[in-house]
Amino acid sequence: MTIALSIGIGLIASFLFTEITGLYGGGLVVPGYLALYLDQPTRVGATLLLAGITYAVVWVLSHAIILYGRRRFMAMVLTAFWLGWLAVKLGVWIPGASQEVRAIGYIIPGLIANDISKQGVVRTFASVLLLAAVVRLALVLVR
Repeated sequence: MTIALSIGIGLIASFLFTEITGLYGGGLVVPGYLALYLDQPTRVGATLLLAGITYAVVWVLSHAIILYGRRRFMAMVLTAFWLGWLAVKLGVWIPGASQEVRAIGYIIPGLIANDISKQGVVRTFASVLLLAAVVRLALVLVR
């Protein structure tokens, strides 16, 4: 499966989903990237966990400094980047898992966390996973 095809289908699916439901799917590129990793649930789970932790950290920070709009968005992306980098440096492993626990990319968790701040954890995670599954299905049907 090519990344370009996955991202392209994800862009269209994300746009249509947002227009129809009013819910965000973690950013326009997120479903396309997650669709490529649906066969690696540990990485998808780590990405969602990192997004949740990122949201929590920025929420705490927002009580000390003014974060809204672009500032909040950058805080989400930068926090996710540094937390993801730290997790890779520490080499986080889960006993019994066949692979190192890593998030998908450095930016994807920050994009998901940004949407969590707009619509909540459950709606965001459900939207992200649904869209990723739709994109994966489309990729299977195209091939």
